[in-house]
Amino acid sequence: MVLVVALLAFGGYFAFGGFGGDEEGDRADQETDQGDRQGQGTAESPNDLSTVPPSPIPTTAEEDIDVLDWFPFSEDELLAAGATARAFGEVYGTIDYTEEPEDYFAGMEDLASDDYAEVLSESTRAGAFWQEGAEAEAVAEGRAEVQSIRTYGGDSITFVVEVQSITETADTEFDEELGDFAITVTSEGQGWRVHDFQPADAGQLGGE
Repeated sequence: MVLVVALLAFGGYFAFGGFGGDEEGDRADQETDQGDRQGQGTAESPNDLSTVPPSPIPTTAEEDIDVLDWFPFSEDELLAAGATARAFGEVYGTIDYTEEPEDYFAGMEDLASDDYAEVLSESTRAGAFWQEGAEAEAVAEGRAEVQSIRTYGGDSITFVVEVQSITETADTEFDEELGDFAITVTSEGQGWRVHDFQPADAGQLGGE
């Protein structure tokens, strides 16, 4: 009987006292491990310093900057695109009432993209200008000058172009100052073609 009581008491020690002491020891060990890890630093810890040497990007002095490097086009490409926009403006402003209207539109169609060439003769802008010139019996030479680049994309540029129609006839009612136009050109093959043509104040942004 004494042996049974002793075994029960010994079992109770493990059930209530012995295991509780082990849990406290485990918690102490966990706290020690966490303290060690915090001391070493982690990816989120401010104590974790980079071991990779810095690699600063090269910079260019202001006097050595070539702003053309900021464009996705070379200088030659910009010049060629601008020349196409300018030529289109010149053809638009050139009127000879003695010729057929098809001849007038053909000059612009030669500079336009295939899609735009198909609808160019239906443009109320070009059609109205031809009608005005024919009614005034005007013979006029178109002149144009690129004023600025309004916007550009990967393969398109919209120029603001000033256009004139210098009258060679005596009719002063024919307006020589045609205003500024937004002319969008797109890259096709080795050249540029006009994709859209609108008054500059119409808000045309190109590439759409």
